Amino acid sequence: MLEKMTVLIVDDVPENIAILAELLKGEYKLKMANCGQTALVAAATGSIPDMILLDIMMPKMDGYMVCQRLKADERTRDIPVIFLTSRAEIEDETKGLAMGAVDYITKPIHAGIVKSRVRTQLTLKSARDFLKQQNGRLEEMVLERTRKLEELQDVTMIAMGALAEARDPETGNHIRRTQNYVRLLAGRLQDHPRFSDFLSPNTISLLYKTAPLHDIGKVGVPDHILLKPGPLTNAEFEQMKRHTVYGHDALAAAETALQGQEDFLVLAKQIAHGHHEKWDGSGYPASLAGDAIPIAARIMAIADVYDALISRRVYKPPFSHEKSVGIVRDGRGTHFDPDMVDAFLEIAESFRQTAETYKDS
Repeated sequence: MLEKMTVLIVDDVPENIAILAELLKGEYKLKMANCGQTALVAAATGSIPDMILLDIMMPKMDGYMVCQRLKADERTRDIPVIFLTSRAEIEDETKGLAMGAVDYITKPIHAGIVKSRVRTQLTLKSARDFLKQQNGRLEEMVLERTRKLEELQDVTMIAMGALAEARDPETGNHIRRTQNYVRLLAGRLQDHPRFSDFLSPNTISLLYKTAPLHDIGKVGVPDHILLKPGPLTNAEFEQMKRHTVYGHDALAAAETALQGQEDFLVLAKQIAHGHHEKWDGSGYPASLAGDAIPIAARIMAIADVYDALISRRVYKPPFSHEKSVGIVRDGRGTHFDPDMVDAFLEIAESFRQTAETYKDS
């Protein structure tokens, strides 16, 4: 059985309250108040009324002021108010409706009219409440679906990156380490005047998510080169360098399939294509220099090189953190963006801790 709706009757004349109570008691639960201050308390505490029938001509605080206070309070602003008053001038009614009342009934009242208008406004309120509830549920569903899609996106990018790295027996936890390095370095650069416009919190989040795709192009490198247990020849290295192009082109194809630019794919393309470029223009695949290298790729370059230095490779043992930091420092202004190296040096200990957290077994 549906619970009865509640109507608050506000009038300073007891006889008027009695008449309205007798009229409405069979259909609704009733609350009564004989002054404006009592009405405000009754409206905001306990069971919030579904409607307020409000007299205007009351001492100390008239109905207009009561209505104004109700609409200013977040707890009561959505309660429909019907003015019920002996003030019959057009200006009075206009003022009342302008303050947010849903209806205006003049005294002496007609029982049928009052009951009909109360019922109409309560029906409308029920519909509004239902829609608000449904919208809230829909919003929750959308937020949950968005969260799941973001999780799927994250997992997919890590899986794609891991697929490429799985063909390289030396990389271990390289993906986890580098994406955390990227987030650390981007966060440190966030307030730098050269990078603040680009490194918004959302962009930093996307950099973290897309970093695992930096070597996705390795899937296109022939096995005899990628899995070679020794140093590469010059010709083989030229083939290996092509992984930057393969990765960019694969991500570009995905972007085309989506028929529009997605921020995470834009960043992923920049990282995959440009993380081996060097500040002085001696890198690959496009020999870009300075600010022509995308910021995302410059950040990834430091993360990738540092991790390669501290990791074991067929051509070298793992270097110490101190030696690796020194090599990055020496690359300031040649291999790496000078300002990014300065930021890296400030948080080098955080890089070391991250490497320890995700160290290879």
